[in-house]
Amino acid sequence: MTTETVTYAPEAAPRLEWAKLVPDVYKAMIRLDAAARQGLDHTLYELVKIRASQINHCAFCIDMHTKDALAAGESVERIVQLSAWEESRHFYTERELAALELTEAVTVLTDGFVPDEVYERAAIHFEETELAQLIAAITVINAWNRFGVTCRMTPGHYQPGGHK
Repeated sequence: MTTETVTYAPEAAPRLEWAKLVPDVYKAMIRLDAAARQGLDHTLYELVKIRASQINHCAFCIDMHTKDALAAGESVERIVQLSAWEESRHFYTERELAALELTEAVTVLTDGFVPDEVYERAAIHFEETELAQLIAAITVINAWNRFGVTCRMTPGHYQPGGHK
């Protein structure tokens, strides 16, 4: 029996370490993130962050929020199914489904707006203040994703709870 050695592609360095170059912006993002998560269920918050990051192809944020969700007790199965949540609806509550649908609508603005029916479904499951917090959380993760993909932040090194 022969043992094969697997060689992985080399790890790419980030293009730009934006947080070190503009620390005031980074600190403001941290404060904005903390404000956006207030009052939101932690599990829901992480599911939304993972889903937006998947859509935006932000490997760094997928790594971070998947690890945070697992550390908080989220199941591997629900995290794995997020990329196909519409076909895996039975893994999520109606409230989570409404949040995921809203996350996709806010993240992918190809039609230039969030459809009324998507917003109305979310409004059924969230009180106005919660809905505003959810929209803020979705908006903030989209901003983080833009930093991550533009600067090519390197995934794989994050430790759970590292950015609270």
